[in-house]
Amino acid sequence: MNFLIIGLGSMGKRRIRCLKALGFGDYITGFDIREDRRKEAHDHYNIPVIGNLEEKSLGRFDCLIISVPPDKHAEYIRLAIICGIPAFVEASVNIEGLEELNVLAKKAGVFIAPSCTMLFHPAIKDIKRILQSGEFGKITNFSYHSGQYLPDWHPWERVTDYYVSNRETGGGREIVPFELTWIVDLMGFPQKVSGFFGKTLDVGADIDDTYVIGMDFGTFFGALTVDVVARFATRSLILNLENAQILWNWNEHQIKIYDANNLRWVSYQHPEGISIAGYNKNIIDDMYVEELKSFINRVRDKTTYPNSLDKDIAVLKILNRAEGKI
Repeated sequence: MNFLIIGLGSMGKRRIRCLKALGFGDYITGFDIREDRRKEAHDHYNIPVIGNLEEKSLGRFDCLIISVPPDKHAEYIRLAIICGIPAFVEASVNIEGLEELNVLAKKAGVFIAPSCTMLFHPAIKDIKRILQSGEFGKITNFSYHSGQYLPDWHPWERVTDYYVSNRETGGGREIVPFELTWIVDLMGFPQKVSGFFGKTLDVGADIDDTYVIGMDFGTFFGALTVDVVARFATRSLILNLENAQILWNWNEHQIKIYDANNLRWVSYQHPEGISIAGYNKNIIDDMYVEELKSFINRVRDKTTYPNSLDKDIAVLKILNRAEGKI
């Protein structure tokens, strides 16, 4: 299989590493409009690079990996559909144009795979398995906090140098659907949504840096807090069940379960995984590799991929509901 990675910034380079880890190192071409990024990808990863795209030249690629900023996704999804090439797309935050593209993709029979990285995190996989087992009864409520410090995302460049400084694609706003994607996969879609959001700190950009979202799932309730002002990066979950409590803190590399039936705590340990210098140690490449592997298997064998444009659009509508836009 031949892959074209569209966008050679931070995520594009991560996807190069993923494909190399999967054994496709000799079948990658990179595209970026910036010469410095093309040179870096060529020099560091030894892949061929191009600086312009033409529809007629895309026929030699079996898959597109769309790793451009979120406000550019639609342009390249449309290109994939026109050319009839399956495409993987990084995490979305903009819903504009996606519903039309979803209709076009279905009509053309072109598979578009929105990112769902956290579904491949070992802790999330364990929590999903526990919930599906029904062993501890129904969910009663949960509270989840995802906090990071925006200037720490790309220490090698200013916040204003990339898309997280724009209000529509701001760092805080972007992480809301990134987290909601795994939350709704495990717990279903909420019936009612309310939200508070705004700017609480100067992180180098005029964006909403904190989101607090309440969700009514009909038979239980959930609270999601996302921020990019947390000076110590955290992902922390308290999930209460009828006969258990699940605790997850990504800094501990385990989930803990209080089993109320047996009055005991049970721990599930996770490997620390491989992280790259310059990133938080808990942002492991392993889940990104597994995610791309799932996409490739779906393209090759028509197996199941855990996300779709239908789901992605529904998640983005939760964000818009929380913001009072719909």
